[in-house]
Amino acid sequence: MSIRESYDSVARTYAAHLASELSGKPLDRHLLNRFAEEVRGRGLVADLGCGPGHVARYLHDQGVTMIGIDLSPQMIEEARRLNPELEFKVGDMRKLSLPDASSVGVIAFYSIVHLAPDELPAIMAELRRVLMPGGLILVAFHIGRDVVHVDELFGEPVNLDFRFYVPADVIDALRATGLVVIEQVEREPYPGAEFPSRRCYLLARAAS
Repeated sequence: MSIRESYDSVARTYAAHLASELSGKPLDRHLLNRFAEEVRGRGLVADLGCGPGHVARYLHDQGVTMIGIDLSPQMIEEARRLNPELEFKVGDMRKLSLPDASSVGVIAFYSIVHLAPDELPAIMAELRRVLMPGGLILVAFHIGRDVVHVDELFGEPVNLDFRFYVPADVIDALRATGLVVIEQVEREPYPGAEFPSRRCYLLARAAS
């Protein structure tokens, strides 16, 4: 079972469990608000690995022009069902269909968790390609070197490896493409609301 097939399998139950998760994550909301302050009214923001669209919806509600992109067609269907006023499309963050310098911002909330560390440089280069000069990227991931394999998620069959990253490695991948990290935030997990791992958020700006 591929990553796409796994998320197709779990899409409906995933959406039911996580579509409102930001209500229990105050720091995530704070960071998204800070991101929105800089990008609203300046152009398009792409939410990569958007899942059921809850992050895209939150930013839309802050006045940001959004498009959500996800590898899973069924997850995109859930996002459209839950957020009919927003634009969503199936796509692969390793090769985005967006034009060069077409986005003022990119959100990558846990969308790198299924990538091997040696894939990070190419991924960051692709994200940098679609960012306009001065554009922002906000990346979130689990901290560490663990690889957590799951065969079941919310009661549905999947075949997924969740990879944790050392922040310095992600920062290096960002910097190698001309993305300058301007803020780094880490937090402990919210008990009962998510997997019990420490989290990192990196805000980076594309060179002008």
